[in-house]
Amino acid sequence: MARSGPDVAPADRAGILRQLKQFATRIGAALMIGLIRAVFAFLRALGPERASDLGGWLLRSVSPLIPVNRVAYANIRAAFPGIDDAEVKRLARGAWENLGRTVAEYAHLKTLFDYDYHNPDPNGRIEVVGIEHFIALKDDDKPGLIFSTHLGNWELPAICAATYDLDTTAVFRAPNDPAIAAVVHEIRSGAMGGLAAAKQGAAFAMQGVLENGGHLGMLIDQHFTRGVVVPFLGRPALTNPILGKFARRFECPVHGVRVIRLPNRRFRIELTPPLDLPRDANGEIDVTGAMAMMTAVVEGWVREHPEQWLWMHRRWRPNLISAEALARFREQAPPKPVFKAT
Repeated sequence: MARSGPDVAPADRAGILRQLKQFATRIGAALMIGLIRAVFAFLRALGPERASDLGGWLLRSVSPLIPVNRVAYANIRAAFPGIDDAEVKRLARGAWENLGRTVAEYAHLKTLFDYDYHNPDPNGRIEVVGIEHFIALKDDDKPGLIFSTHLGNWELPAICAATYDLDTTAVFRAPNDPAIAAVVHEIRSGAMGGLAAAKQGAAFAMQGVLENGGHLGMLIDQHFTRGVVVPFLGRPALTNPILGKFARRFECPVHGVRVIRLPNRRFRIELTPPLDLPRDANGEIDVTGAMAMMTAVVEGWVREHPEQWLWMHRRWRPNLISAEALARFREQAPPKPVFKAT
């Protein structure tokens, strides 16, 4: 009996299936990007205050149902021994609310910052403490480093730097979902200065920024598997040493910046004076000691406003720390932040 057509070879069939899968993936990504843009358009239509309220209410309400909420509970209990369950839940829900507000505020990043250094409005949305340090960084003809943490709306310092023409590149970790990452990058690009994704090879681009006299801003409160071990909220934590290495190489000023969420949907941005980082026997900046001091500053911020920090992140992973590193950690006294006179 004659066949209606030739059989398709297995290799060709596999190729066709692969092409169909790739096509479906592209279509799915395009649809997801469209959906996310529609959500952000809706949030923009609400205005910054109502969008923030909606995002905060939504994540606060559903947070008990989110599996990673257990991580937040465990982290809070470890950081504050003896805390009662009601307070644990209050802090965790506050952290989820802050995250929800921050996500919703992405739709308004271009217009959220309203601080005017020359004519500050006491009723404005933003107030800035330490603006003189931003100005000094811009005018000192040196590279500089700025560290921060996931507190309040942590995107605002980069917008402040761009507003006052401080040549700053913000180092960011892209969201895991490609569609969300694409839309967030669009929003950031329109509101901030330079951007550098924290990925393999990024250190060379970051070094180039500093060699050209620019400034780097980076969040330092996330786990980094190949990091140095420093104390954070009473436990050893693996921390990215890159800012300590750059501080050692370039001998440049290192500042901390945080954002505090205030009542009535307002924010305070605070930039510290430059840190006086610890040095080794040769007089060079000690990388681990530098990261420990920066992390100590972050710890103080978190303890002051624990309901605004990102507790649901798996910041502590003791099983990834070697016995030798733990032994060295136990021998060291917790550092205290020391700032240079300005």
